[in-house]
Amino acid sequence: MKAMLLRVGIDKSTDGILSPIFSDGKFEYIPLSESEKSVEKRTYHDITGSTGKSLSHYLPANIASRKVHYDPEFHTCTYGDKGMKAKYLLKLKHGDLLVFYAGLIPHNNKVYDEGLYIIGYFTVKNVLKFSNITYETMRNIRNHYINNSHLKRSWNWQELVLVLGDLHLSKLLEKAVLISNKRLNSIGRSYNAVSPTIENLLGIKGSIQRSIPPRFIVDEKYILNLKKMLGIRKIREIKF
Repeated sequence: MKAMLLRVGIDKSTDGILSPIFSDGKFEYIPLSESEKSVEKRTYHDITGSTGKSLSHYLPANIASRKVHYDPEFHTCTYGDKGMKAKYLLKLKHGDLLVFYAGLIPHNNKVYDEGLYIIGYFTVKNVLKFSNITYETMRNIRNHYINNSHLKRSWNWQELVLVLGDLHLSKLLEKAVLISNKRLNSIGRSYNAVSPTIENLLGIKGSIQRSIPPRFIVDEKYILNLKKMLGIRKIREIKF
């Protein structure tokens, strides 16, 4: 068994803003805006967050009206991509953990710092490489997983790799888990690196500013620590 850590959600490099984290450790997962041709109709105004407010409440007006690219989505637990990221997704197997982290910024509080936080995870049920399946099967998958943003796009689906999470063993966390701290590079510019605490717990280190290359955790000791962080307490009762 292994785990892969992947950065998701709205961020400063794409939309110029981060998702909020509140004084109790709860947060809003705000997805990226859609950048490609898609049949998606929802904007941030149309999606209600965990606080009962629309996601647009936390966004400037010029972003709030954009269509959303809701990926990963935690209703049917799917995550997809193409290109280099898809090649890494193909390394995942049944029973592995796909762990999502996002950039969060404090909302009206001084309890939490801006940084990178784990926000949820999938326990992998299956990984679909669309170049290996028929067009009819692709259409059936699209009709079944109607929440997936990649399946709403108009480009050739054969480039897509889609991860399906086990609905009973995947979740969006209630409270975010900080995994980074700020460091300065050689020209004095700050970036997000793995915090010393997380280095000890998960055995990873260095910059996690971007998703590529993603970080893999394979050592059993570190996997057990990760599961505890994610609240997977009944470790021995989970069957894959």
